[in-house]
Amino acid sequence: MNILSIDTSNQTMGIAIVKDGQLAGEYITNVKKNHSVRLMPAIDQLMRDTETSPEDLKKIVVAKGPGSFTGIRIGLSTAKTMAWALKIPVVAVSSLEAVAYQGSFFDQLICPFFDARRGLVYTGVYRWNASGELEHIEEEKNIMLTELLDKLAQQKSSVLFLSQDIELHRDVITQTMGDKAIIPESSHHVPRPSLLAQVGADKDADELHTLTPNYLRLAEAEANWLKQQQGKD
Repeated sequence: MNILSIDTSNQTMGIAIVKDGQLAGEYITNVKKNHSVRLMPAIDQLMRDTETSPEDLKKIVVAKGPGSFTGIRIGLSTAKTMAWALKIPVVAVSSLEAVAYQGSFFDQLICPFFDARRGLVYTGVYRWNASGELEHIEEEKNIMLTELLDKLAQQKSSVLFLSQDIELHRDVITQTMGDKAIIPESSHHVPRPSLLAQVGADKDADELHTLTPNYLRLAEAEANWLKQQQGKD
């Protein structure tokens, strides 16, 4: 099966083409640039480089968040439009789950996270089980980092932290967790679209017209609007 994976849910923009379980090509940038301008040209170039025609694609896997509100919408709308035009299934995968897959070498707790500003993070806690499956230990949530770390510090096991925002929070993580905090080299923190494709390969297709982003919280403008409406009641 030929799979195109797309991740624009955070600063990193990544696309990959996987053919019958083998990586044919992968494109990743980790720069603050407009995903909406760069995504389709990148997909076109990667398909040319891997000699893949649109008709060759059998599934699209897309990161559905949490992360950047704008970035999530760009990736999801592109994936849905392509899936509709090509009449192929689309699978939406948690951006956090895809990052957690980068900890497949680790047999204790895995904590991927994205910075959500004002001391908050988007996060979940995972562990690989004996059957080689990734399990949710803590459901994904939007939480104060200090609260998360206090909970994790009470665990007996070590915790692998994975995040493109790791340098923003390295000090508080190590101060709170001590030797229990495992922070790998920088290459492990950049989301890999090839792993996103792997996560979504065996998942059931989502309903195209009802597929929505996983923001985990309202955008600030939406939250302020709701407060204003409640004040009118």
